[in-house]
Amino acid sequence: MLPETTRRQTILRLALPIIAGMLSQSLLNLIDAALVGSLGEVPLAGVGIGGYAMFLITAVVFGLSSGVQAQTARRHGEEDWGRRAMALNAGLLIALAVAGPLALLCLWQAPRLLAMINQDPEVNAVAVAYFRWRVVSLVPVAMIFCFRGYWNGIQQTGIYLRIILIMHLVNVVASIGLIFGHLGLPAMGAAGAGAGTALSLYVGLAIWALLSARHATTSGFLAGLPRRLTVFTTLRLATPHSFQQLWFAAGYAVLFWMLGRIDTPSVAVGHVLVNLSLLLILPGVGLGMAAMSLVGQALGRQAPRDAHRWGWEVVHLAWPCLAALALPMALFPDAVLGLFLHDPALITLGRVPLQLTAAMIVLDAAALVLAQALLGAGANRMVMTATLTMQWLVFLPLAWWVGVVLEHGLLGIWWVQLGYRCLNSAWFALIWQRRRWLQLQV
Repeated sequence: MLPETTRRQTILRLALPIIAGMLSQSLLNLIDAALVGSLGEVPLAGVGIGGYAMFLITAVVFGLSSGVQAQTARRHGEEDWGRRAMALNAGLLIALAVAGPLALLCLWQAPRLLAMINQDPEVNAVAVAYFRWRVVSLVPVAMIFCFRGYWNGIQQTGIYLRIILIMHLVNVVASIGLIFGHLGLPAMGAAGAGAGTALSLYVGLAIWALLSARHATTSGFLAGLPRRLTVFTTLRLATPHSFQQLWFAAGYAVLFWMLGRIDTPSVAVGHVLVNLSLLLILPGVGLGMAAMSLVGQALGRQAPRDAHRWGWEVVHLAWPCLAALALPMALFPDAVLGLFLHDPALITLGRVPLQLTAAMIVLDAAALVLAQALLGAGANRMVMTATLTMQWLVFLPLAWWVGVVLEHGLLGIWWVQLGYRCLNSAWFALIWQRRRWLQLQV
């Protein structure tokens, strides 16, 4: 057992590069919005719709990252050095088999898919053009998930940060050139943002592949076709996580539909609150991904008590980190909302919900970390069941009843969400303490 100080250093060494990479991605999304926003509200709306559609499609392959990482961490803990990359090989094969046909289908059916989200023809024209450029990169996205899972699984998380920063640089330069026609490039407008992002993803995939070919061949990278059992295990782990991510995203669509049934100001304020909460929980997710590797490796070493303790150690570190980020929202809600909203009435509407959001972020720490830790143990189905049950059978029905039926509006929905976050963390803590995940094979 490592000393407490050393254990915290280990957690931070793994988590900080992941957190920095996630935060940089969120910052880049804001930069893209600012660039396209200069073209007007229609291009900005089109990119927003197209980006949300891409988020939904990407959810189909999202689980490949945790599926590869859980197996890699387990092999690493077992010191089975020659088989650490077997799950990576299987993940890449699945990524090509699933993402390739799905990308072609989306290219063909893009107008119909986008019309299901938005009915404005002018906005949809922009959304379709942007989405088609983005979906061209679905195979690289899926493969990058696999590479990230492998390198995180062997505790080399700093590589993820370095590569994503290179991708961001390519994205910014290419997007500026393609949106506005600089550097001799065609002026593509909003579609240029999608093309720039697609280019950066192909560059990122090339870097991941070259790095792995150089350093992971001794672990079995591309040593041959993966075994059927490894492919099956990767699918078994990835499918529940992808399904969970897809329905989690759909849950937010339902939430915004509810807010639309209240009034337009509630939709505007709700967008700000949700985007702030999704940004500020990223450190918790990053710490959870570190827990995923640590738990998987401990189980590979046949050290179940150590695996259990890693989960709680990361939770204890996540609480003060998330509290520090939430504190400005709790103490200075008007100033924070004023960065995004300029109507005093909207700021007044969002004041208490933002303070509730600050509390939610801290209360959600256990669920954020332990859900990822359970993925490291191979308990993907447990995580999917718990997450979707709480969201679809508890939160969304209660939010509808309190916010819309009882007419308590945005504030009522946010009070329900606060209770939901408490129950969610309590449920994951109970699952973790029952330790049934210790018997799972990966």
